[in-house]
This record gives sequence, structure tokens and C-alpha cells, in this order.
Amino acid sequence: METIRVLHFSDLLCVWAYIAQVRIDQLLQTFPEKLSIDYHSCQVFGNVPAKMDKGWSHRGGIEGYRDHVLATAKRFDHIEVHPNVWATNTPQSSMSCHLFASAVQQLAERQEHVGKEQYPELLWALRLAFFRDAKDIACWDVQAEVAEEMGLPVGKIQEQIRNGQAYACLANDLELASTYNIKTSPTLVFNEGRQRLLGNVGYRVIEANVRELLHKEAEEFSWC
Repeated sequence: METIRVLHFSDLLCVWAYIAQVRIDQLLQTFPEKLSIDYHSCQVFGNVPAKMDKGWSHRGGIEGYRDHVLATAKRFDHIEVHPNVWATNTPQSSMSCHLFASAVQQLAERQEHVGKEQYPELLWALRLAFFRDAKDIACWDVQAEVAEEMGLPVGKIQEQIRNGQAYACLANDLELASTYNIKTSPTLVFNEGRQRLLGNVGYRVIEANVRELLHKEAEEFSWC
């Protein structure tokens, strides 16, 4: 039986992706040999000032958005959110941290000084730095600090950015997101785009989709 491949699209500044990561972790624990998650970037907070001006200028601005994020996070006891997230050290764009992550992804795929498991670990570490610690993860110094704490080779990461490979990787992610018409973070894409789960989807719904695909694979494998 082939491994079920799931495409996971998210923006590193999206609180719903931060909330939902525990469900992805549980999914991988439940189906350790039958499931693979491919992580991809999508653009929701590419231009933070414009997004806040358009959606929150009449609702308290960045402080109003902070209150919205805190109210959302309060419903989930498995995450930590800094009381002044967004309002302090406000990032200008998620694109720079996606670019940094793309550089690590390139190294991880080649297993060049970076293990494959360290790429999703970096994504989580960046989310923690932003949501839990209220650090500006759009800033190179913060990105490098997170990488150094993980033991990742900052010089090699920087090289991937300077030589253009990280840009190519990020461009591929954004093109893929466009192909699947991804508008929401997080979005899970199953079955070569035939099934999609958008936003705050409960774990049992996600698991049911995986089990259905596994059941279908098993039927097709045994059919004659």
C-alpha cells in the first residue's frame, strides 16, 4: 500500500495554523507508516500593514487584531500566546520567514547539514517565537537566532538565499498554492487535490479523510 500524501499549506503568522499543528502531530502518530505531510507556504500575511489597514482600521487597528487573536487562542488550552502578540514587534510580512524556511527546506531535502525532520521543527520553532514570545520573525536576526538554537547552519541557510535557491523553492510553493486555489491558512489537500480541508477543522474530521483514503487504497490494491 502506498503512503498517503497530504499537502499542508499555511502562513507562519496564522494563528489557526499554530492552533492546528497539534492535530497534524497526532495524525502522524496515528498513521506513522502510512502518511506523509508535505509542508508548503501560502500567502495570507504577505503585506501586514495593508492587511491591517484594510481589515482592521475601523476595528482598533493592530491592537484590535491582537485582541482578536488572544480571544481566539483563549479557546484552546494547548497553545501559549503572548499577551501583546502582534502589537509588539509587529512583523511587516510573512514572506521573509517563509523564504528563510524555504532555505532550510532545500537543505533538508538534500540532507545537507539539516535532517529532514528539522524542517517542520523549524516551522514550529518560528511559530513559537512569534506567538508565544512575541518576536518579530520577519526579521533576519530573529530567524537566525531560532536556527542557531536548533543547531542549524545559519551560514548555509544564508547561502541558499543568496544563490537564489530559496527564492525558487518559495516561488514553487506559491505557484502550487495558486494551482490549488489556496485562500485559507491552514489548508490540507488530499487525493491529488480532490479533497481539501480548510481552516479550523477538528481532528476527527481530518482522521476520517485519511482513513477513507487508506480504505480506498486497500480496496484498489486487492481488486482483481
